[in-house]
Amino acid sequence: MTLWLWLAFIFFLLFAFVVFRGAPYVPSHRRYARLALTKLYRLKRSDVLVDLGSGDGVILRMAAKNGARAIGYELNPILVLISRLLARGDSRQTTKLADMWLTDFPAETTVVYVFSVSRDSDKLSAKLQAHANMYGRELWCITYGAGLGGGKQSVKKLHAHNLYHFRPEALQSEEA
Repeated sequence: MTLWLWLAFIFFLLFAFVVFRGAPYVPSHRRYARLALTKLYRLKRSDVLVDLGSGDGVILRMAAKNGARAIGYELNPILVLISRLLARGDSRQTTKLADMWLTDFPAETTVVYVFSVSRDSDKLSAKLQAHANMYGRELWCITYGAGLGGGKQSVKKLHAHNLYHFRPEALQSEEA
């Protein structure tokens, strides 16, 4: 095999591997993503957005442009490199080579953005609720694609985006 065939094979393997741990890489439609980050959930300077499966970092760049701090978790090292290159010089963005299922995101996270696939919807909903419970603070989630499982109902919808609100169970029981 020539060098180019080996490189193509490695490139293919990196993208295929991710499908077994999460969603495939699907570039975000900028127009709809911008609406999700301004109309569905209006990002503020005080927000910390975590993008699970951040791909090339387009959501991170949009969030930072809106003033939020943005942290992306991505399994594909090629996409991590692209995201970091496109974000150079912007201290409000960070992209980490990490598996979203094995990583706890920062305590100060206020909103999570994720391209969701239905096979992971229950697991993702449980992870987000556990985060809200652990830190005793509310958490918002914007999904693109499939919604969340675990009986979780979206608060709002806009095109293919859904907005979910996770409240710590301690707060829920105090209000009951």
